Amino acid sequence: MAERKQIATGKKRPAQAGPERKHHSHTAAAHGAQVDLQITGLGSTGEGVGRANNLAVFVPGALPGETVRASLDIVKKSFAKGRLLRVLKASPDRVEPVCPVYKECGGCQLQHLSYSAELKVKQQQVRDALTRIGHLPDMVVLPVIGAVDPWHYRNKMQVPAAQTKNGVAIGCFAQFTHHVIDVKACAIQKEANNDIAEIVRAWMHKYKIPAYDEDRRTGIVRHIMGRVGVQTGQVMVCLVTAVEQLPHNKELVQQLKDGLPGLTSVVQNINTRHTNVILGPKTRLLFGKGMIKDKIGSLEFNISAQSFFQVNSDQAARLYQQALDFAALTGRETVADVYCGTGTITLFLAQKAKFVYGLEIVPSAIKDAQKNAVQNKIGNVDFILGDAAYELPKLIQGGVHPDVIVLDPPRAGCEERVLAAMARVKPKRIVYVSCNPATLARDLAYLTAHGFKAVKAQPVDMFSRTHHVETVVLMSRVKE
Repeated sequence: MAERKQIATGKKRPAQAGPERKHHSHTAAAHGAQVDLQITGLGSTGEGVGRANNLAVFVPGALPGETVRASLDIVKKSFAKGRLLRVLKASPDRVEPVCPVYKECGGCQLQHLSYSAELKVKQQQVRDALTRIGHLPDMVVLPVIGAVDPWHYRNKMQVPAAQTKNGVAIGCFAQFTHHVIDVKACAIQKEANNDIAEIVRAWMHKYKIPAYDEDRRTGIVRHIMGRVGVQTGQVMVCLVTAVEQLPHNKELVQQLKDGLPGLTSVVQNINTRHTNVILGPKTRLLFGKGMIKDKIGSLEFNISAQSFFQVNSDQAARLYQQALDFAALTGRETVADVYCGTGTITLFLAQKAKFVYGLEIVPSAIKDAQKNAVQNKIGNVDFILGDAAYELPKLIQGGVHPDVIVLDPPRAGCEERVLAAMARVKPKRIVYVSCNPATLARDLAYLTAHGFKAVKAQPVDMFSRTHHVETVVLMSRVKE
């Protein structure tokens, strides 16, 4: 992030004796104090950042270039968190959020920023992380590949239900809480997902089906999940319940069939545990098939309630194409896809590679990947269940020497022992796909110190109107 200037909190005053200056600083930085700030950047979760009395102050809802008045709600030794009271000077990039519950809901963070400015902010977010954490100030960060339409892109919905004095609330958790904000239509969800939520809401009201109360551990409906096949038009509904027997489930299926032309599957997932994990271990089919199909590019995938599948189908195609371009395959290369999941990137790579090995530690993901390979009639792949830190050396011992390694780890990034294993393999190129610029930068620093050069980064906007950004990085091995 660009260097931040110190911001005055009032009119300029002549220098005074030490004790009074100390009192002024203490007052300005106290809990509940109001300060005027010039916002110079955005933090990693989309909040505006300014400075007051040598403290970095994070203010949700504030934008770079703005002057704002904020109340300091949390004050720590080196930073503070403020609540936006008033925008004194607005950014030209500020826009009116389209969502009526935007301020209460924690699902989006950047609806008050124009989309063109959002893409520039995300490019800077990646650049800042690579500079501050990865110590790669000269690395090329390309402009973000933006979405054609930044609205109604989410093909997967999973929303909580809660019982309130006004009836059932279905929507999103307010940020950092378990209080459910009632949302009638989410602006980033596919319309079919919004329709699912409203049909279930009407069914719960008509048949007096109670939502789950996590404090009392009573009620029935915990979450409502929807999945939409963007290219196929197929729709899945999954109702997560706290009980085995779902009353009036036939009536629910009928209402869903009447209201959703593409309905392909209705399932009940049973989660009786007191947990924050959404899905339970048991799933029961109520209607149709246990999965839907969707396409990314020319490849077709089976998607169950539990399957991982990128939530933005259109941008996923652009992301995978970028990974394929960076891999620069000619048909002669052997590739290892680490953290391969259900094999989406693996199968994209297999279209241009000699052979691809997909490595994944989750058994159900490996099963889905094998099914996806068979469905797409792709035979030059092998999916290996196990820890990449052990499986990569095993490949070498077996005479397999990957020319390219592609990895798409979770937000926490790679464990160091996996990075060490990749460094020992010494591929010609590494293509790193990341959803977290901070852990990406940390891992690139490790690989840079172990024989690789970071060539360029291509951010892709997979999660428009939120602070999240996906990035594809090309690394090449430094000749010894």
